[in-house]
Amino acid sequence: MSTDATGTALAALDVLVGRWTSSGRTVARPGEPSIAITGTDTYEWLPGGHFLVHRVDVRVGEEQVDVLEVIGRDEDGTIAMRSFDHRGDSAVMHASVDAAGTWTFAGPAERAQLVVAEDGRSMSARWERRAGNGWEHWMDMEFHRTA
Repeated sequence: MSTDATGTALAALDVLVGRWTSSGRTVARPGEPSIAITGTDTYEWLPGGHFLVHRVDVRVGEEQVDVLEVIGRDEDGTIAMRSFDHRGDSAVMHASVDAAGTWTFAGPAERAQLVVAEDGRSMSARWERRAGNGWEHWMDMEFHRTA
């Protein structure tokens, strides 16, 4: 892995490696109740350390949601996150990390901030989704590292 800014950000992804229990809720809106989310997230490096594979296995209410995401350096040097889900949909987001270790994931339809606890044993994320010309709070998630 290179030592440029992108390589440093890739190395910072090491904090995610492992298996996590995930839980959270969507935000209730008129005509749209809050929905519970439970499951697991697993992160592992592909050999060579250039791509991090993220597998999502959760239930959103009664719906099973499976996602495969590959995180790595994009052609322009940014950190790209390409996801593919059980419905046949795909998306691209870009990731960055600030000096405090807070990750920002942003795409055209959704974005999130992920904060990893100092001890590395838990994480929390606040997700927003596109709403007209702005953004609305969509869901909150908590993650706890499994042994």
